[in-house]
Amino acid sequence: MSILTKPSPDFIELIKKAGSSNKPEALIAQHQLAKAIELPLREGVLVGDVLGGIFERIPMEPGTSTEFPLDLIAPGEEDEFVAYTNPGHGRVPERTVEGDYVTIPTYSITNSIDMLLRYVREARWDVVNRAAQVLEAGFVKKMNDDGWHTILAAAVDRNVLLYDTDAAAGQFTKRLLSLMKTVMRRNAGGNSGSLNRGRLTDAYLSPEGIEDMRNWGVDQLDDTSRREAHVANDESGSLSRLFNIDLHAMDELGQSQEYQNYFTTNLGGALGPASDVELVVGLDLQAGDSFVMPVKQEVTIFEDEMLHRHQKMGFYGFAEIGFGVLDSRRVIVSSF
Repeated sequence: MSILTKPSPDFIELIKKAGSSNKPEALIAQHQLAKAIELPLREGVLVGDVLGGIFERIPMEPGTSTEFPLDLIAPGEEDEFVAYTNPGHGRVPERTVEGDYVTIPTYSITNSIDMLLRYVREARWDVVNRAAQVLEAGFVKKMNDDGWHTILAAAVDRNVLLYDTDAAAGQFTKRLLSLMKTVMRRNAGGNSGSLNRGRLTDAYLSPEGIEDMRNWGVDQLDDTSRREAHVANDESGSLSRLFNIDLHAMDELGQSQEYQNYFTTNLGGALGPASDVELVVGLDLQAGDSFVMPVKQEVTIFEDEMLHRHQKMGFYGFAEIGFGVLDSRRVIVSSF
């Protein structure tokens, strides 16, 4: 549903029935409305997040084992593979077994929303639409946080932090990105001829860091690259590309921002010199062999029958998911 597009007459009639004073009729309509909202809500949860393109969603049947074999291990390299998983609500991601497989725990996430029945009786489709958006935002926020907390925990475990000693305080530089690229390659295992050898493919940093790049002088970037950086759309996901690395702007990264605070406060991570104030997270996403998100229950929406006595209509939903980084060498961080 779009808040700018009026729904069909049949959908408006369904909204009216959901607010009917005839409770059985209202509950039937509310159930149909919940199912009508469920599909676009699932699509929104999949697309409208900051995990897109990082974690591979793996649907799994309830009751199946969430074991993931570490099939890339070569004899003598077992101690180099370190995996991190998110054990559940409000908990710090944990380092898991080092062996030939990793078990990723899954857990349930829930969200709910309600509105006055009079809005529904009057077919206020814009209110219903907004309620669905808020319900979606709650699921997206939870998944974003749990996924990125797992990534940051894996980064802290690597205990590799890079910084450009020649850069001005708080200045994102090409040299810093070059260091990340080189160190990721040197520490990813294998050799120059190895298949799927690790390399830096994506870097996530604050909007301020991206603007630093846009202000690089002609001695830093050629005119063609400068123009591409200047005309790039900030909402395009991959804002710019440098050294064959996609640069992504994230509001949650930057001085005193949510994920950077989690890195330094909750996980005990540290930035570089005292003058460094921002974090850059680099990932290797080329092989798709490390960042996994098992899904045992897709987002499912239900009508809340108990709200009718309060002259309200509401929906609640849940999903069962998990997050894992199977090889922490696919993550690297730097500061500037």
